[in-house]
Amino acid sequence: MSTSPLQEHHPITPRRVSFDWRATPLLWIPDEPTATHVINVLHLLLPAGERWFVKVFKEALPLVRDEQLLRDVKGFMGQEATHSVQHSYVLDHLAHQGLDTGPYTRHIDFLFERLLGDRPPFGVPVPEREWLRFRLSLIAAIEQFTAVLGDWVLAADGLDRAGPDPVMLDLLRWHGAEEVEHRAVAFDMYQHTGGEDPGRYARRVLGMAVTAPVLLHLWAWGAAYLLRHDPQLAARSRYALREHNRAVRKGLLPTWRELGAAIPRYLRRSYHPSQEGSLRTAVAYLASSPAARAAAGAVGRAAVS
Repeated sequence: MSTSPLQEHHPITPRRVSFDWRATPLLWIPDEPTATHVINVLHLLLPAGERWFVKVFKEALPLVRDEQLLRDVKGFMGQEATHSVQHSYVLDHLAHQGLDTGPYTRHIDFLFERLLGDRPPFGVPVPEREWLRFRLSLIAAIEQFTAVLGDWVLAADGLDRAGPDPVMLDLLRWHGAEEVEHRAVAFDMYQHTGGEDPGRYARRVLGMAVTAPVLLHLWAWGAAYLLRHDPQLAARSRYALREHNRAVRKGLLPTWRELGAAIPRYLRRSYHPSQEGSLRTAVAYLASSPAARAAAGAVGRAAVS
């Protein structure tokens, strides 16, 4: 198994966080509905997706023979479970403001629970171990993108200049920092449990070949859904690539180059995700996150009361 030195010496542990959504507006980036809702697609995908990560990893735990990796995987599972819960709270907040995401998220639930569930869909004759390895390859590929997005949001000065809601920005940066922190765990898990090369590498390529276009489709569909159903927009809005690119130029969204370049990096045989982002930057943000500090303060007050 290939595990980075940084990963060996940095523990992966879940953190308590506390977000207060009461003052967060629906358009949390002022006057930027496209940027707001392109980023809001995260809340549509992640609750079900990260529950699925945990479920698949739990299936694979008996295959892990490396004690350090086992500790990292359990920490990863704890972090992803926390992410899922916190993004679910955002969906509740959107619903309270009149934006019902249920018609979209039911499709996402179907994707993860049925199409990517315990058994191959439609009775496809794939052996149980191979089906598990394929799903682990998908998680490793998805985590490549979440690490890139996490690194981007930690350095996104354009978001700061736009005057966003501070609670939402903290959620995104707290989550992004943990994605950078555990960026190598899903890859190491796949490498450890994925069998021998060349089959293991071929399946890694297949995982990315499936993940990249499906994520692009779900993201465009999700942004279009949110813009069309936002009750605060004067008329039913449409997702437009021109508006997306305008937001990119303002630094409100990552560039297509940043996202696209993550694919050939991942496909290099010598690649390891420890090359993505800055662990130092991520850990520094996690130490200063208002939500993490608020939760720590609440635990401290409870302990002395």
